[in-house]
Amino acid sequence: MTLGPPPESTLPYPPVHRDKKFVILSDWDGTITTYDSNDYLTDNLGFGREKRREGNLDILSGKTTFRDGFREMLESVPNPFEECKEVLKKNIKLDEGFKTFYGWAKSSDIPVIIISSGMAPLIRTVLSNLIGEEDAKNIEVISNDVKVHPDGKWEIQFRHPSSGFGHDKSQAILPYRNLPDPPLLFFFGDGVSDISAARHADILFCKKPPGKESDLATYCSREGIPHLLFEDFSQALPIVQAVVKGEKTKEEVLQVGKAY
Repeated sequence: MTLGPPPESTLPYPPVHRDKKFVILSDWDGTITTYDSNDYLTDNLGFGREKRREGNLDILSGKTTFRDGFREMLESVPNPFEECKEVLKKNIKLDEGFKTFYGWAKSSDIPVIIISSGMAPLIRTVLSNLIGEEDAKNIEVISNDVKVHPDGKWEIQFRHPSSGFGHDKSQAILPYRNLPDPPLLFFFGDGVSDISAARHADILFCKKPPGKESDLATYCSREGIPHLLFEDFSQALPIVQAVVKGEKTKEEVLQVGKAY
């Protein structure tokens, strides 16, 4: 949970949607995609999966901050940034239910905002490859950025460098909480980068595909934060629809604990 004054942002925010009854916010890597792109780069080009998982567990236990662990991961990738883009375009896939989910939200005039600890150029590259240039251009993305040097080497530019989160995702959610008539907020996430947002959504979905871990669900269970497990967006869609239509309350859906 964020305490004290909010961290200073080095990057701009899009305007808040003041007139909406519902807003959907979602992590990108490993939530909208089937594989975290930063994990993919680290596992295949950097120091490998075993060391990465050790770092993830250190973040979960509080031994290190997400910002520092994430920076270490990315620094282990020696490849030029443009090469990383191409690798991800070839290997990162979309959650099979997301296109339908996004299409329904768009037709229902419900904003879908990507809140990511990844880097905007990589997100936009993969997104346009998976859902097309037009939709990719229209989806709001609140994330970190990247500094690419003339020699092709690169480094992450954190949105909130003074925060241990690097990108404190709660800062994209809290402005909605402060509105006179705040919308109901859905948040979708899966990992340690989503911990800063976990307490601030009305309905929190934690992605846990079969046979895979969900560090966010582990954290929420430990901290007593109500959440719904889901495997893909096709399971989440009918639940979101039921809440939007007024057929179910947030308390009723959270009480079930899972979307499958």
